[in-house]
Amino acid sequence: MIVSDNIADNRISTAEYIKAFIELTKPRLSFLVAFSSAFGYALAQQSSFNWSVLLLLTLGGFLISASAVTINQIIEIKYDLLMERTKTRPLPTGKISKSEAIYFSIGSAIIGLCILYIIAHPITVLLSFTSLILYAFVYTPLKRVGPIAVFVGAIPGALPPLIGWTAATGSIAVEALVIFGIQFIWQFPHFWAIAWVADEDYKKAGFKLLPMGGKKDLNTAFQIMVYTLFLLPLGLLPAKFGITGINSAIVVTICGVLFLVQSIYLMKECSRKSALQMMFGSFIYLPVVQIAFLIDKL
Repeated sequence: MIVSDNIADNRISTAEYIKAFIELTKPRLSFLVAFSSAFGYALAQQSSFNWSVLLLLTLGGFLISASAVTINQIIEIKYDLLMERTKTRPLPTGKISKSEAIYFSIGSAIIGLCILYIIAHPITVLLSFTSLILYAFVYTPLKRVGPIAVFVGAIPGALPPLIGWTAATGSIAVEALVIFGIQFIWQFPHFWAIAWVADEDYKKAGFKLLPMGGKKDLNTAFQIMVYTLFLLPLGLLPAKFGITGINSAIVVTICGVLFLVQSIYLMKECSRKSALQMMFGSFIYLPVVQIAFLIDKL
């Protein structure tokens, strides 16, 4: 059996082998994708929603994300070996073989897409499949081409709320594009803050994600600030379109201002420490905003 052979070859226990597969899915990222899909579904509902559909949508979103990030790691094995932050991942260390990862990614994608086909509208399946293709086969190779990769990667990164919305309604409305837009713009300060912090590692692998010539300077910090600034008016649009109310608009505005302050501090300092704060700020901003929208909606 593949499992027993792999465990014997690498001298790892069954528990460590399972843990390696969990790590392969990038659980924090995949859970964020799943949560964003559930967020879009709940936000689109005009009455009480179907818990079974919500749970299956969340599972389907997680599996599709797991497939996409696994393909990403398969393509980038030799690059992951070069970087400190990635060289201990399951594929570079050999805890999971490349063939096993391929089978896992195919199985996850098929199961995830089948779940969505059963519970949701075909447009939901199409958007999910598009997201997987863009992330795995377009964004991934573009990381070594230039910062255009961030724009491309922002599309699948922003699709989960739209996927959830279509699962609930079967259509793409203006309101759905609003929540897509918020998550799309958020991707830029999020990606660039990470790229700033991981710049030395990224250069080892030839990844080119920072804008403005790829330098950690005022110009790049200014770009980050501009996109962060856009989040302020965008965060008010759900209230404008009647998706949510004034309470969440206040919370989102406060979050947007605090996030903007971090970007201004990055412009002032242009340091790794300020970029790290910006990165953690981006991790906090999106779930807090989405939870605020949900609470206000409910």
